[in-house]
Amino acid sequence: MTPSRTTAGMERRIFLIATEESGDRLGANLMKVLRQRLGDGVQFEGVGGRAMAREGLESLFPIEELSIIGLAAVVKDLPKILGLIKETAIAVTEAAPDILVIIDSPDFTHRVAKRVRAKDPGIPIVDYVSPSVWAWRPGRARAMVKYVDHVLALLPFEPEAYRRLHGPPCSYVGHPLTEQLTQLRPNVDEAARRTESPPVLLVLPGSRRSEIRHHMAVFGQAVARLQEQGVTFELVLPTMPHLQEAVVDAVKGWPVQPQVVIGEQEKRAKFRIAHAALAKSGTVTLELALAGVPMVTAYRTGTMEAWILRRAIKVNSVILANLVIGENVIPEFLQEDCTPEKLAAALREVLSDSESRRKQLEAFAKIDGIMSTGHQPPSARAADIVLATMWQARRG
Repeated sequence: MTPSRTTAGMERRIFLIATEESGDRLGANLMKVLRQRLGDGVQFEGVGGRAMAREGLESLFPIEELSIIGLAAVVKDLPKILGLIKETAIAVTEAAPDILVIIDSPDFTHRVAKRVRAKDPGIPIVDYVSPSVWAWRPGRARAMVKYVDHVLALLPFEPEAYRRLHGPPCSYVGHPLTEQLTQLRPNVDEAARRTESPPVLLVLPGSRRSEIRHHMAVFGQAVARLQEQGVTFELVLPTMPHLQEAVVDAVKGWPVQPQVVIGEQEKRAKFRIAHAALAKSGTVTLELALAGVPMVTAYRTGTMEAWILRRAIKVNSVILANLVIGENVIPEFLQEDCTPEKLAAALREVLSDSESRRKQLEAFAKIDGIMSTGHQPPSARAADIVLATMWQARRG
């Protein structure tokens, strides 16, 4: 018998879809709060990883099946991806949940949501983590009105972007990094190490194999030029276990050998003593800003992807921390501007007591106020909106 959302006394059925590790963590925290709110009267179904499995979710398929990076890989695996989209959408409509929560990964989750809305318009849909409609393809916001009932934004400027672009209702619930400030910020001893010589310089080339491939050589050449110019520093390269072998192989040819540290805990420990960083653009720039570490940022990608991005991006910075702060205080070197000479020159600035370094630190001091959610953690704010959307749909 097909379940019904109107069955009297039926437990609440919540379907969640997260296909990347970051979304899996968000999903797990959301599930915890929803269980606190609903008690034993909630059943979770959907797609997720290890964190959501620990909260009781049995995933339809392992999310590793979707760990596909790069246009060529996507094209090759397109039949498989489309099959999983169809399979997931069917599972949602057959489950007839009280609500569907899609988490990040819009290339997958939004395609599922469109199919679900077409098949069963009565299932409310919440999108947790906005796609970057403010950066590129702004028409997506208006299109989302047809299949998303509410967007949960991680960044404080996103609700206004949705209003401007005539998208669905959007609420800022807060970024999960704001719950991790004690792991990012130094104690007294760690703060003292930040001012000692030689200064700790972090190198953060990325968390994907394609990013390692594009950034390692140029980052190594940049720090080599720093050393040639007589700049002293202690070089640290944090990475994750699945990239350890690739990173260790890549640094063998570096004239300056970094200390390679593995795992999130070790990375955060180095953030707390770092004086400056050279980082690939992305969420790590927001981590560094919250940690109070001045940085130089860079990004390189394949020629075809760079051509597409250049024509699509609608913002004057691709650095997340700059966008949150509302000011381009962090230097960025993209594609052909990402050269050893330019990176080394910018690093000299942030390693010294320069105006560039001081401007970054002054801007970082404002970030807590900009990203504040009051006393309620992001997962609790997200859960409140999920439940409100669910109850509203039931009344409707």
